[in-house]
Amino acid sequence: MIKSELIEKLAAANPHLFQRDVERVVNSIFEEITQALERGERVELRGFGAFSVRNRPPRQGRNPRTGDAVSVKEKHVPFFKTGKELRERVDGKA
Repeated sequence: MIKSELIEKLAAANPHLFQRDVERVVNSIFEEITQALERGERVELRGFGAFSVRNRPPRQGRNPRTGDAVSVKEKHVPFFKTGKELRERVDGKA
């Protein structure tokens, strides 16, 4: 499912709301999660999962074409850990 499909589905489930309002809400939620991750904060949605930022330390990598060693800089990457309820529902246990 892509973001536009999510917006359409939510708008259809809530006919009393305009689609543009649903789109604003969805964009606001994603923007707030993004900003929290930029600040290095953890975002937890109970039953769904938690977003956090993980640090990848600098390391020596290899150029796959030449085999030469290259230094890879430190970076921060987003990480998502599923909640127990979501894991169980996807696994078919709920």
